[in-house]
Amino acid sequence: MAGSKILITGATGYIGGSILTTILNSDDPGLKSATVSALVRKSTQADLLRIKGVEPILFSGLDDVELLAKVASENDIVINTASAFHARAAAALIEGLARRKRETGKEVHLVHTSDKDDDIYNYLRAREDREPYAQRTTDLVVLEKGAEASVRTYILMSPTIYAVGHGFFNRTSIQIDTLIRAAYRQGFTSVIGAGEAEWDHVHIADLENLYHAVLRRIVAGQDLAHGQREGIYFTGTGHHTWREVSERVARAGKELGYLDTNEVREASLQVAAHEVTGNSNTQWTELGFASRSRTLAPRSRGIGWEPTRTREDFERSFVQEWRELIPGLKKNTV
Repeated sequence: MAGSKILITGATGYIGGSILTTILNSDDPGLKSATVSALVRKSTQADLLRIKGVEPILFSGLDDVELLAKVASENDIVINTASAFHARAAAALIEGLARRKRETGKEVHLVHTSDKDDDIYNYLRAREDREPYAQRTTDLVVLEKGAEASVRTYILMSPTIYAVGHGFFNRTSIQIDTLIRAAYRQGFTSVIGAGEAEWDHVHIADLENLYHAVLRRIVAGQDLAHGQREGIYFTGTGHHTWREVSERVARAGKELGYLDTNEVREASLQVAAHEVTGNSNTQWTELGFASRSRTLAPRSRGIGWEPTRTREDFERSFVQEWRELIPGLKKNTV
């Protein structure tokens, strides 16, 4: 697919920004010849991306579904990293890609980023029928609407992503970032309950390499598993408990002098939702900071993905993330 047109949402965020940089720095002939555009909200962001060789498109947000459908219809590949919870936005992107396919006769592709939640599709549908949840709803919209519209869909389900990213704007992680911000604000680190539940994790650079592997195959026109039955790719490379994460946040914060104590205090889900994550939605807080989620990634490794980061990289990343975050945190408290 020489001269592919690629649209990326969430290009100013942690994941999207890192993926954008990976595309721009790629030596792959198909990606080097691609035209890359990005949706952004601010003119200052647009100015910087333009300098970097990216075509910026100003928009008001994901609720502008008409614009999303329009810009998607002008591209062959859409990488959606803006939100795993916005089903209407995902549907609009698929609608636009379907229009593109009707007009050009070319295959079109949606690479969607989600948290991790083989018959995984039926599992998601059964859980959603029992108890709707915004992220799962969005994943199902991608899979089902994509199948209906003959849009090739790929969902990369990521666990906790760690380490400083490589984008032009936000370079810090989501879950660990949230715990660091709360610890700096409160003077101690929190964990929900005993923190015994386990999650997988992946280094941001390893995740970038998986997106690169997927995109290389798409632009080269190679066969790649997609859709409801085969289009879900897990990305974990190691695992942790939530208590370990909180303890490492506390230890690194004290070591660097940003905290006076490495104490970790147990909090209820309700207290954590208000005082740690700042999100009154306890379902979201529980999923992101207290749930259990373990997976294997044979499909991802089957396309040549070879993650290289180790357990030691995970442990070292907490100091790095504190150092990346603190200048902004100090500025906001002045």
